[in-house]
Amino acid sequence: MNTLDRARAHLKAHPMALDAALAAAVLLCMVAGSFVDPHGENGVTWGVRTPDTPSLLLITLGAVALVFRRRAPRTILAVTGTLSVIESVTSDPRAPVAMSAVVALYTVASATDRSTTWRLGLLTMTLLTGAAMLAGPLPWYAQENLAIFAWTGMAATAGDAMRSRRAFVDAIRERAERAERTREEEARRRVAEERLRIARDLHDVVAHHIALVNVQAGVAAHVMDKRPDQAKEALSHVREASRSALNELRATVGLLRQSGDPEAPTEPAPGLDLLDELVGTFRSAGLQVEVARTDQGSTLPAAVDLAAYRVIQEALTNVQKHAGTEAKAEVSVVRVGPNVEVTVLDSGRRDDTAPVPGGGHGLIGMRERVTALGGTLTTGPRYGGGFRVHAILPVKTRTRAAEDPV
Repeated sequence: MNTLDRARAHLKAHPMALDAALAAAVLLCMVAGSFVDPHGENGVTWGVRTPDTPSLLLITLGAVALVFRRRAPRTILAVTGTLSVIESVTSDPRAPVAMSAVVALYTVASATDRSTTWRLGLLTMTLLTGAAMLAGPLPWYAQENLAIFAWTGMAATAGDAMRSRRAFVDAIRERAERAERTREEEARRRVAEERLRIARDLHDVVAHHIALVNVQAGVAAHVMDKRPDQAKEALSHVREASRSALNELRATVGLLRQSGDPEAPTEPAPGLDLLDELVGTFRSAGLQVEVARTDQGSTLPAAVDLAAYRVIQEALTNVQKHAGTEAKAEVSVVRVGPNVEVTVLDSGRRDDTAPVPGGGHGLIGMRERVTALGGTLTTGPRYGGGFRVHAILPVKTRTRAAEDPV
């Protein structure tokens, strides 16, 4: 930072020092102007007249008042205007005390609104010019009187222009800051939504496959000594379920890779095309599942297809976890007009003390996934025992951009 920049920063941090410097400059100009005779034989001449003591006193008072122009602009305008009127009426030759009133009027115009500027500007212009023309020692048409009229008008106009420019710059800066905050909020919102989506996917994958592994491992441990062939079959199911879990986890975590990372998996996201395979994994774990579909031939958006698959996967996982393999599950996928309805029913456990699915994050994740697509999810116990999960998914999903007002 050079010397000039340091000086600007210091004056900006200490406005009173800047006002004192301005007052000193105005004082110097008024004192110098008081020695000028604009009506000399050879035009404007210097040193041919000397201001009297009252004029020098008024000049000094007007300059000192400008030091406080930022603190009380209207009061300083009234003070300097009064001093200018007194000087115009009593002094001969006249001194340019009106210069302090011009600076004070500029300060008022730059710090207030336009209507106030018009009122105070016209009042100051009328009083100073009227006093100089009607009560001053010079003829009313003297150029000094017309100069007072011109300078006060230019001061009000310049101050109003400065206020307008400052307001324009502040508005641009505010819009830029608001746009930056909006971008940051949008980025945070998108990150939160992506984290929530990935968390739901991870929960669905892990809960489903770990539940299968747990069941098959229990079967293997139970029949290991008496029926080793069945134990081997159960362990093969464990290996297959764990391999499927690793593959789906690899595909989900691959979404988090950066552009310079190794190539991420390119397998498509699961959908209803893999429903038979999904149901087969539960059947292999001993759960009786029946499937009824009337949506064959329907092409679903990828998000809807994935959501339907995850709802069925989570619902069957809950059946297996909470109702056990003794329960029977029914899965139906029906195309009804513009929607796809997915229903999963189970018969529940034989003992009435069995817990009802509803704790944890499974149902919450299903609801969030369905709601994000504009659908609805209803869950609850069935009359006579068991549990019901019913999801309505619109085929034509609405994007957030279309929903948000402009």
